[in-house]
Amino acid sequence: QLVIARGYGVPSWPRLMLACKMVAAIHHDDVDAVRELIREHPELLHEQANGRPTSNWGPPMSYAANLGRDRVIHMLAELGAKDLQHAFVRACLQGKIETARWLLGQGAELERGVVTGPCETLNADGLKMLLDLGAEICDAHGNRLPPVALLLETYTRHPDGKHRCLELMAEHGIDLPDTPAMAVHRGRIDLIEKHLAKDPGLPNRRLTHQDIYPPELACHDEQPLAMTGVAPGGGTLLHLCVEYDEIEIAEWLIANGADPNAQAVRDADGRGGHTALFHCVVSFVYRTRGRKDDRFARLLLDHGADPAVRATIARRQRWDDPDSVRVYRDVTAAEWGEQFPDPAMVNPTVMRLLQDLA
Repeated sequence: QLVIARGYGVPSWPRLMLACKMVAAIHHDDVDAVRELIREHPELLHEQANGRPTSNWGPPMSYAANLGRDRVIHMLAELGAKDLQHAFVRACLQGKIETARWLLGQGAELERGVVTGPCETLNADGLKMLLDLGAEICDAHGNRLPPVALLLETYTRHPDGKHRCLELMAEHGIDLPDTPAMAVHRGRIDLIEKHLAKDPGLPNRRLTHQDIYPPELACHDEQPLAMTGVAPGGGTLLHLCVEYDEIEIAEWLIANGADPNAQAVRDADGRGGHTALFHCVVSFVYRTRGRKDDRFARLLLDHGADPAVRATIARRQRWDDPDSVRVYRDVTAAEWGEQFPDPAMVNPTVMRLLQDLA
């Protein structure tokens, strides 16, 4: 039992059981159950709801704010919950607008950097509410551009939300570069068409990391800090579309000459060479959206993508640990998925499709 508890990051089995009861009660909007748990264990009012000492979901009030459980939040406020500000930040991050407004009325503040929350989750409703209220576009240190970089580099995949967030930034004075890659980030086929008119070879032009994540928007030079399955830098606009779930633009690119078998540039060590199909296999689309369909893979395969293409991929096991690099040598897209250590990022529907073709 202790091993299981520690596996969840909780110090003991009894504490894990309390966490399970608290989280379940909040999810089910069971005000009476939450109140009874706190009556029996008063310390739970201020401890992390899921029992993990460093969880960013916070104590019960903040945990409830993530889910918009307003009745639970009001009851916890009456009991003396102190995490009002954190609850407000979490409500904004998750786009729980009415919850956020209530917390603001109870004393929460538009603290510096609050916009980074909805930028992380690509939640346009939360970002718009904050900007309408006068929140400053900046991080906690007052730097203006990091929230914009976060929109491009975050692990979250939600195209419509991302498009709306970037347009909000543009409306509030952020100068977004006029490039093909930024047009994909914004979901703007009209802008890509203008670039294609000037550059007929654009659909198969290779992009650099800096093209996709512009340093002038405070994006990082280190590729792993842009959270992706396999880095799209060195690939084409089609690679970028698959990585970021831009199906309409991908269809448009193929109709305008994009090669589904275009391989990313290989570096001096031979790393690279992946096609867009590799992005279908290991993806934050599957992890953060839970979508198990194979529409991207079928689009590519129907237009001639070769599942036998091999590539060598170097990827950090932990994005923040430069020493955790693992190299997958000379693998097909299916082999890449079979060897990848995090099943939460591997799309099983695409894997079955590729294995059936083998």
